[in-house]
Parts: sequence; C-alpha cells; structure tokens
Amino acid sequence: MTFFRGRQPLYILVVALALSFAAQAQHNVPLTLAEAEDLAREQEPGHAALLARASALLEQAVVAGQLPDPTMRIGLANYPISSGSFSTEGMTQAQLGFRQNFPSGKSRAFSTQQYESLALEMNAGAAARSRDVLTNVRIAWLETYYWQQARDIVTVSRPFFLDLAEISLSLYTVGRKTQQDVLRAELELNRLDDRLIEIDRRHAEARAALSEWLGTDAKRPVAAKLPAWEQVPALEMLHENLSSHPVVLAADAQVAARRASVAIAEERKKPGWALDLGYGYRDGELPSGDPRSDFVSLSVTMDLPFFQKNRQDRSLSAALSERSAAELSKNELLRRLTSQLDAEYAHWKDISRRVALYETSILSLSADHAQAALLAYQSEAGDFADVMRGYIDDLNTRLDHVRLQVERAQSYAALANLGGLSR
Repeated sequence: MTFFRGRQPLYILVVALALSFAAQAQHNVPLTLAEAEDLAREQEPGHAALLARASALLEQAVVAGQLPDPTMRIGLANYPISSGSFSTEGMTQAQLGFRQNFPSGKSRAFSTQQYESLALEMNAGAAARSRDVLTNVRIAWLETYYWQQARDIVTVSRPFFLDLAEISLSLYTVGRKTQQDVLRAELELNRLDDRLIEIDRRHAEARAALSEWLGTDAKRPVAAKLPAWEQVPALEMLHENLSSHPVVLAADAQVAARRASVAIAEERKKPGWALDLGYGYRDGELPSGDPRSDFVSLSVTMDLPFFQKNRQDRSLSAALSERSAAELSKNELLRRLTSQLDAEYAHWKDISRRVALYETSILSLSADHAQAALLAYQSEAGDFADVMRGYIDDLNTRLDHVRLQVERAQSYAALANLGGLSR
C-alpha cells in the first residue's frame, strides 16, 4: 500500500497523458463525407423542432374535433324580496342546469382536417430541412477539401520553385544568365508564399462554415478522397422525382389546409345550436297539503345567421383568397424548382466535360510544356520567364482540376437534393 501511494501522482499523470493522446488521435482521424453527413443529421436541431411542431398540430387536430365542454348553471329563481322565504312563493326554485353547444355543420371535422394538413406540412418541412442540411454539409465539406488539397499541392510545389531559384542563381554566378532571372525566381517564390497565406485563410473560413453543422469535428482533417459521384440519372427522371420533393409535399399540405379553411367558412354559414337541460327544486306545500312538484326544463338554442354579409360571407371570401394564394404559391414553387433543376443539370454536364478534358489532355500538356520550357532554358534556347510561366501555369492547372472536381461534386449534391437521389 505504501508503494502504491508513493507512485499515485505518477499513475495519475500516465492516465492523463494516455487520455490526452487518445483524444488527440481521435481528433486527427480523417473526416469522411459520409461521417460528416451522419454527424450533421444527428446534431442538427432544426429537424427535431419541426417534428415537435408537427406533433403539437396533431394534438390540436384531436382537440378541434371534440365538442366544446358543457357548461353548468346553478341559481335561485323567483325568490321574494320584500318578505317570505324559500317556500313562501310557489315559483321559487333552486335551479341546476346544463348546456351543451354544438358547432355549426361539420366544422369540427373540417377543423381536424385543417390541423392534420398543417401537421403534414411540418413533417414535410422536416424532411426538406434534412435534405438541406445534407446538401449544406456536403458543400461545406467539399469546400474544405478543396482548400486542404490546394495547400498540399502548393506546399509540394514550393521546393521545386526553390530549386528554380537556385538554378537561376547558379547560372547567374557563372555569367550565363542575368540578375533579372534571379529576381524573377525570388519574386515568384514570395508570391507562392503569399498564396499559401491566402489558402490558409480560405481554409479557415471553410472550416468555420463546416463547424456550423459539425461543431468541433470540423477541426479534423477531411479525407483525401472525393465521393464517386460521376453519374447522374437522366433529366426526365429527375423531373419526375421533383414532384415528391418535401417542399412540394409541404406546399400540397398547405393547399389542403386552405381548402379545409374554405370548408370551415362554408359550414359556419349554417346555424350552430345548443341544448339546455334544467332542473328546478321547489320547497313548501300546495293548499291540498301535497308537496310542491319540482320542474324539469329542456330547450334548444339556435344561431340566427341573419347578418352574413359582413361576417360569414367575408370570412368565406378571405378563405377562398388564401386557398388561391396557396395554389399559386405551389405553382410558382414548382416552376422555380424546375428551373433550378434544369440549370444545375446543365451546369453538372458542362463541368463533367471540362473535368474529362483536363484529365485527357490539359494536365499532361501543361506538365509537358513546363518541362520543355525548363529544358530550353537550361540549354540556353529559352527565357527564364517562359520557365516560370510554364510552371506557374502547371500549378494553376492542377489547382483548377481539383476545383472542377469539387464543383462537380457540389453540383451533384444540389441535384441530389432536387432530384431525391439517395446517398
């Protein structure tokens, strides 16, 4: 026991270091796009909030279909003020009454339909939110991927530009080249360092955008592999899937809710009614000596919708206008989504052709041109400016290729949202 106590601080230190190393190792595990998607869906509160609202509306739908609570009336009727007691006058009563109101027509059933439609709208909104979150985290992850790759490409290229500077300096020291070549090499090397600073800034911005969806997991390095999104379905199939997009389903539910509002307004033109049941207790005796009889009363109260012009008619007119607005909004939404889908599909096709062109010819031609310029310079058949331009163009070409790959993947993410493509 004494031996253990003497080494307890060391034991605690070892455990703390082990936990720290484990946390650091987990922090350095590359973040794949699939993992980022799962984390974003788990941590995003907006989806759960919409589902909670849908649940609340379903509860209200049940309430709307029920009869109003009955009312109870307790009173004393016909009590003599000047003299007497409860049994003095024959009409003096202790009354107990109940009233049950019945809303007009089928307004309760249509109110239930209205809330159910609004609940469907919230559920569809939750599904649309889930799609938007998936699209946003994909775009943010891909943007982070690009700047991470850009930094790697520029960092790997920097030693070569440093070699060019040393070559120009060595040729200048033996009198074969001018000082201008040395200065040009140093200038381009400094510009490369400036580009790295700009890349680091853009990379930090991309990580900040990703952290909106992932929190601290956004600090992890992203995986160095893009998703295999190189094919999309035909445009016609995407158009067919567009009708089942959650925002369209939400618009359908909103139209259904407005139609229920119209039905409610039409039902309210019918009279509502109420049923009253009362019991009156009497004390005292009749002249014959018999006890006074108690009273039971039953009555029906009915609304008289005589003044419909400025009440029911205007309510119906407002409901009809709201229904028309919901239908027009849905049509406008379908047109806008169709336009976005067509534009994004054309964008994806164009980017795919550009990526293919880069991979079949531009990348190899750019590398060959830079190498040829260097060989010509070393054999004193070319200018150093041509060498620098060639290798800068080759660097830019490789960066452009990665950017096009990322833009194609981001375009696919947008098409997946609009066309309902699975993960």
